[in-house]
Amino acid sequence: MGQEFNMIAKTFMGLESVLAEELIALGANNIQIGRRMVSFSGNKELMYRANFQLHTAIRILKPIATFKARSAEDMYDEVKKIDWSLYIEKGKTFSVDSVVYSDEFRNSRFVTYKVKDAIVDQFREKTGDRPNVSVTNPDIRLHIHIAEDEASLSLDSSGESLHRRGYRQESVEAPLNEVLAAGMILMTGWKGETDFIDPMCGSGTLLIEAALIARNISPGVFRKEFAFEKWPDFDADLFDMIYNDDSQEKEFNHHIYGYDINIKAVNTARLNVRAAGLTKDITVEEQDFKDFSKPQQKSIMITNPPYGERISTPNLLDTYKMIGERLKHAFGGNDAWILSYREECFDQIGLKPSIKIPVFNGSLECEFRKYAMFEGKMKEFRAEGGIVKTEEEKKEMAQKHRFKKNREFKQRLDDEEENEAGDIRSFKFHSFEKNYRGELREKKERRPRNEERFSRDGKRFDRGAGKFDKGDKRNTNRSNRFDRNNKRNNSEFEKRKRRFGNEE
Repeated sequence: MGQEFNMIAKTFMGLESVLAEELIALGANNIQIGRRMVSFSGNKELMYRANFQLHTAIRILKPIATFKARSAEDMYDEVKKIDWSLYIEKGKTFSVDSVVYSDEFRNSRFVTYKVKDAIVDQFREKTGDRPNVSVTNPDIRLHIHIAEDEASLSLDSSGESLHRRGYRQESVEAPLNEVLAAGMILMTGWKGETDFIDPMCGSGTLLIEAALIARNISPGVFRKEFAFEKWPDFDADLFDMIYNDDSQEKEFNHHIYGYDINIKAVNTARLNVRAAGLTKDITVEEQDFKDFSKPQQKSIMITNPPYGERISTPNLLDTYKMIGERLKHAFGGNDAWILSYREECFDQIGLKPSIKIPVFNGSLECEFRKYAMFEGKMKEFRAEGGIVKTEEEKKEMAQKHRFKKNREFKQRLDDEEENEAGDIRSFKFHSFEKNYRGELREKKERRPRNEERFSRDGKRFDRGAGKFDKGDKRNTNRSNRFDRNNKRNNSEFEKRKRRFGNEE
């Protein structure tokens, strides 16, 4: 359906392979994995689905031009050659986001201004009018990436970062990014086959993302809008078809349990779970991990304990020692996955992991480790045919060790500003990596500061909090999404009501 074109899906470092697998499942073509990105091709429907259905993408870009930019004049002239009337209609606003790795262009804001000038001047010369620039809520979002003298200009089809799902009503200190949470879950291979447990659940992000994955609910269902809905060629009927298609959603026959020692976190998690309409699948209780008892059903545990970075915790090492003790005595026969930052914390767990996966949580280079817990002694477990580490996991571990040598564990990124907001905007085409990898590494790939950066505190994720009235039912929450389209509103409300029932 429709002509295929190239696209770029951006993500966190460490989640590229997971994102590629999601794109394969969507039917994308020509998939290539890069640094914090996956390039692919597909038609308009695939672009809509990528925004709506991918769990591990931060944004989807549609490149519209590539050119040489050896000077500011070169860049201005090349941008001005593009027929911008195809993309920006009269009366529409636009914004430009830039990422620069170049000796010639040292200031990303300068690049942004030159691109804006070229676009505005073209309209003024052709029509006598100029489009306005809007930083907060533009109709058209543009993204320019410059690596030395190679420039790529793209349309941003997502708008707000895709990690802003829309279900989060409140958050606790240092909340886990939704895209990272979904990536962690997908890395484990869990898709709802067992119960799911997070004994340190915070605001409930892992719990909610697990429920969306288990039931195969598209994370975009909670969002108010996407940037492509303001494009001149937006196909409302096609997007309505995608939005209303619930044929891939499935039943979840197990349960998800969240616990936290902090009653404020428990109440926050319950509020977010209710906003997502998932109270039937998720139970959140106040409980200290040291009181954790063995689950009755086969379970997987995925958790993100404090690291002592953004959350200060007394007796941090004792906390990790307690985690190891609880896993040994109350989680035999199950798998536990733990994300943490400090090697000394992992050491206190006192267990040998079967796999270590490096991932970034904001600017922190963490490791996501699997602990395969077995009953009894190791010799007896092996004698009975038990396997602690599969051949596939051994190969994976070997790859991760090679990866680890290239960038030291526990070392912060030099381009820290780019990662800390959870909205990573840089990408590289494979030709850039091949031609410039050595030179860029020499410069440590430091990214210039961007004053239009989101704030680092927990409030950065709350932009969509006003979309849902806190006590409303799931059907009312979802119906608000359709106010912009009367055709969709009533029918979808009744459809979701029949499917999910009312939340009491």
